[in-house]
Amino acid sequence: MSMNKAIHAAFRRDLQRFVDALQRFSPGDQPRAAQLTTAWANFDAQLTNHHEGEHEIAWPALEAVGVSHELLTQMDAEHDTMAAALAEVRRAMAEFRRTAGTEDTAAALAAMQELQRVTVQHMDHEEAEIEPVYLANQNSAEMKAMGRQFAKVSPSQGGTFFAWALDGAGPEESAAITSTVPGPVLTIINGLFGRTYRKTVAPVWRN
Repeated sequence: MSMNKAIHAAFRRDLQRFVDALQRFSPGDQPRAAQLTTAWANFDAQLTNHHEGEHEIAWPALEAVGVSHELLTQMDAEHDTMAAALAEVRRAMAEFRRTAGTEDTAAALAAMQELQRVTVQHMDHEEAEIEPVYLANQNSAEMKAMGRQFAKVSPSQGGTFFAWALDGAGPEESAAITSTVPGPVLTIINGLFGRTYRKTVAPVWRN
């Protein structure tokens, strides 16, 4: 499994968590609405960073190892569809946070389900077309350079990312993620800089 597919699994987990939580939500529960909005802010940032990073960093590397420009253009079109759905959830979750009312909960749920639909559809397509390319070229200069580019983030952003991506990950997904970073470095980044995620977001899904 590539790290990309493991990251996709984290998006799938969170989307289902949001759908389940909104389906069970008791209208008027403002503290729970605040919790879910906090988790949403993290998800929004992770998904936005991921598909923007793919366009700017992953696509040139993949084209260099033989992926067609036409396929990558199609992937970008799917990203645009995801971005539009993401914007709809962003608006719906803001209203949900403000009122925690029945209508706004239903609107947030509907928007989230649509985001789940288009995101999972895109990830399924991307994995079918590109996962074999990642695996076949994982030791190539192009993929290694791509990894170095993705690693150019602040310790805070990196710590939040690893804490989020590993939250609920299975053994294969965890191995795909952790294998990209030396153990001692990951321990520091995740342990120290992942604390904010573990304190503010992870408990939302234990509730």
